[in-house]
Amino acid sequence: MHKSDVSFAYKRFLGYKKEDGKIVIDEDQAVIVRMIYRMFLVEGKTPTGIANYLKSKHIKTPTGKTANWTKNTVNSILTNEKYKGDALLQKTYTENYLDHKIVKNNRQIPQYYVENNHPAIIDRDMWELVQVEMKRRDNLGAKYSATDIFSSKLVCADCGGFYGKKKWHSNTAYERFIHQCNRKFEKGKDKCTTPNLKDNEIKHKFIEAYNITMQDKKRIIDDTNAMIALLTDTAQLDNQIDDLFDEMVVTTELINKLIKDNSKSNMDQDEYEKKYIELTKRYEQAKNRQEELIDARTNKKAQELNMKTFVANLSKSEDKIAEWNESIWMLLVKSAVIHRDESITFKFNNGKEIRS
Repeated sequence: MHKSDVSFAYKRFLGYKKEDGKIVIDEDQAVIVRMIYRMFLVEGKTPTGIANYLKSKHIKTPTGKTANWTKNTVNSILTNEKYKGDALLQKTYTENYLDHKIVKNNRQIPQYYVENNHPAIIDRDMWELVQVEMKRRDNLGAKYSATDIFSSKLVCADCGGFYGKKKWHSNTAYERFIHQCNRKFEKGKDKCTTPNLKDNEIKHKFIEAYNITMQDKKRIIDDTNAMIALLTDTAQLDNQIDDLFDEMVVTTELINKLIKDNSKSNMDQDEYEKKYIELTKRYEQAKNRQEELIDARTNKKAQELNMKTFVANLSKSEDKIAEWNESIWMLLVKSAVIHRDESITFKFNNGKEIRS
């Protein structure tokens, strides 16, 4: 559905206000929204970490209270489509007009999605990328850490586990931080022989890998755009998903007919049971296959978005760097595999790998 100027309760959303009857961006507050998205996506912070930071700076929440920042408040800002300029209408509805009870709309009544309804605070691609990153972190679960910029990106070549930051020689003149495989001394497994690394060693190797990569900048962008074109084409998947939906509809009708016929005749119950099991199995097979294809299509779209973001970030990045650049690391690198010989294979978001 496409429509403009659909009203929403703008006062509940940080970054918006009303002027001359229209919803516009409140630039003073929009700065905070953009900072939240940047902290999550570029700096790798968790919603809890972001909430704690905002509280420490006495920044007001959408309700105007500085102490009310929570993980859920930050999550709602990171996932709400209104920040990319869209509006999903009728998320809730009044269940009982006598007591004015408002409940969540779980498809009891129609919902309407309106694109480009009002000015966007967050670029559409960035918003979508945040959703992909949230899903990635959910899949990692407790393995995800935001203690520093290398967390959940450094991988041990021996066991495939993540590296973590450790403090050595605490409270002594020799105190320092190193990165080490989190499973190095795990009981019941062979000890990993991958090395411990310091921040400056990782940064130095990344600068080397980045500068090598950028020598091929134009070709990498062209190749990535070619991959994007392949990922964009989901016509075959779409057709298969539609065919399976039709199969599910037909099978459902056959099951309903079978049940109805059984209730009106003296059908042999063994025969009825056999046909019923066959049809329900047929339905479940179609349903499971459709879910697999929908997941495949979703993954293609996620890869496409990652590739587009990679190209956009690569195009804007410097052709050569002499110093560490945190933003480039966060936006371009998917992971970095640490090998026994202290070399590191940097895997970029377009799939390219460089060992340094």
